[in-house]
Amino acid sequence: MADVQGPEAKTIKNLFGNIAGTYDKANDVITFGMARQWRKQLVKMSQVLPGMKVLDCATGTGDLAIDFKKSVGQLGQVIGTDFSPEMLSFAPGKAKKLDLDIEFQLEDVTDLSFENDIFNVTSIAYGIRNVNDPKKAIREMARVTQTNGKVMILETGTITTPVFKTLIPLYFNHIVPRLGGYVSGNKDAYNYLNKSSGKFPCRDEFVAIMESTGCFSSVTYKSILGGASYIYKAIVK
Repeated sequence: MADVQGPEAKTIKNLFGNIAGTYDKANDVITFGMARQWRKQLVKMSQVLPGMKVLDCATGTGDLAIDFKKSVGQLGQVIGTDFSPEMLSFAPGKAKKLDLDIEFQLEDVTDLSFENDIFNVTSIAYGIRNVNDPKKAIREMARVTQTNGKVMILETGTITTPVFKTLIPLYFNHIVPRLGGYVSGNKDAYNYLNKSSGKFPCRDEFVAIMESTGCFSSVTYKSILGGASYIYKAIVK
């Protein structure tokens, strides 16, 4: 299986740094708030339990980390990481407003500072396609996850359902850049994010990439909105 080459880290860091202040609003506008429900689906699929330890990589402004913390409770631990200080700067305040104790820290998912086998669940939502070396990131996520623990990935994909096959690409190709640009003032950023979504492997192709790391005993996925996004669930060996 050939390695997947992602964008340069500096390019992505600058891109997200420039749109950090408007990212949440733009995301809600573009997905009509549905991305929030998709993150909740990921948490449910992970089968996380109260008291467990969770690492959320590329946490951005912290939404998925917050959803996990609500599930693991006070006795559980959630750490949210991101390599964009601008994005991450919004996360602690959001958690504090909800009275949730979540630790946030700067980390590169391809070179995590954590010890082996310490998390029950490790996740990344809409971040793996923006990593320079996705396979390295997947290996790192598996490394810090306990045996029989789960690596959960939420990412965009290509549409397979006939009823959506024309409409959704039309929306993402022509409307999303305009909406994102209007809210953020940075149309180029959303042009890039949309194009990167269309190029990134999904379904069985992405499963094969995950399996090629040799880190997992099984990898399954669930299609959302006809393939607009996919949730991947991998069991660590």
